Amino acid sequence: MASVMHRSSSDGGSSSGWSDAAAAAEERAGWEVRPSGMVVQAREDGAPPRPPPPEIRVRVKYGGARHEVPVSPIATFGQLKKLLASRTGLEPADQQLTYKGRARGNTEYLDACGVKNKSKLVLAEDPASLERRYIERQKNAKIESANRAIGAIALEVDKLADQVTSIEKSISRGNKVAEVQITTLIELLMRHAVKLESIPAVGDSSSQRNIQAKRVQKCVETLDVLKVSNARLQAVVVTTKWETFEAPATTQWELFD
Repeated sequence: MASVMHRSSSDGGSSSGWSDAAAAAEERAGWEVRPSGMVVQAREDGAPPRPPPPEIRVRVKYGGARHEVPVSPIATFGQLKKLLASRTGLEPADQQLTYKGRARGNTEYLDACGVKNKSKLVLAEDPASLERRYIERQKNAKIESANRAIGAIALEVDKLADQVTSIEKSISRGNKVAEVQITTLIELLMRHAVKLESIPAVGDSSSQRNIQAKRVQKCVETLDVLKVSNARLQAVVVTTKWETFEAPATTQWELFD
């Protein structure tokens, strides 16, 4: 067991700050705090069992609420945050604990910082966490906007794909279609390809955009092939043979006075 160290002063006394920190370190020696907040004795061969230090109750202010939390004095601020998470609904990573006007790190010990029974602490949401949450909201908003835009284009591509299928069936049956129908469809599909390219997609929306872009490309390639096949077909000219009739014989009528 480490002994308490004292720093001599000019008048033969000792520094209270030094001795308090050393005493706190000695009190923590041989004990450890589990993640649940339970204080247990560390395993030391041949060491006699020691009673754990008594719990203290710290007062934590969070917004308009006040929480009194029982905790071991040899716990860290990070372990105290875990105890506060269930009471406040604020995740430990999003918490910032302030004691005596200073934000405390997760690895700092309560007793080493001077926290005692009935000590007052202030809990707030970590500014870095707020910034991360803001960035996350902005990112999600962009993804939702991209998904809506891609969904609208997908519906239009569905309609154009149906027209491509219809033209393909017509040409396969030997029926020539107007070339303007094919070129118009290609133009409309290329416009949608440009729109898809302009969408700043990330994450899942990026994969959805790529799927639609491949659909557009496949339709355009199909139409290019159909355009060549259609040019080889002869236009069907329908002629109608009209039946002719001879003029009927005229009858002369005799007039009577």
